[in-house]
Amino acid sequence: MTEQIDYVVERAFDEVEVRRYPGMLLATVPGMSDDAAFGILFDYITGTNRSRMRIPMTTPVISSEKVSERIPMTVPVVSDESSFSFILPSRYTRSTAPEPQDDRMRLEELPERHVAVLRFRGRAGGREVARKTDILLDALARNGRKPKGTPFLMRYNPPFIPGFLRRNEVAIEVEG
Repeated sequence: MTEQIDYVVERAFDEVEVRRYPGMLLATVPGMSDDAAFGILFDYITGTNRSRMRIPMTTPVISSEKVSERIPMTVPVVSDESSFSFILPSRYTRSTAPEPQDDRMRLEELPERHVAVLRFRGRAGGREVARKTDILLDALARNGRKPKGTPFLMRYNPPFIPGFLRRNEVAIEVEG
């Protein structure tokens, strides 16, 4: 069974949930396209690391709202304009995670944070993601919540799942 990152819903308004996510360990590839970074990270979790250890997948897939390339399958990922990351399962720490073999990849710790999230179904194309991001940011402004950083997209299903069954979320970190 695929691990899903745990969170606590602290507040809900309009269609938005404000969630508290725990600290996470990320495997990150900076400065590459999603497809290229995905390949490096997929190799890492399937055993191309110094320990030759396979790492189970975690959901959701997370990518920057400004990234329009498709992600070929559901894995734990975080992306911004200059990086793409898989979230490692919660049992790993910086000291217990396998060391990357590929020097284009690094391990990073993300601290606990508060994230505002708007859920939607269907395919997560660029226009739909932009539209949902606007709805999220408008709801935050109306409710006095201050966003931090760049909006991102979280996907929970592999690409073979029909669009109407897919769970997607646009999100942005907010002040606690």
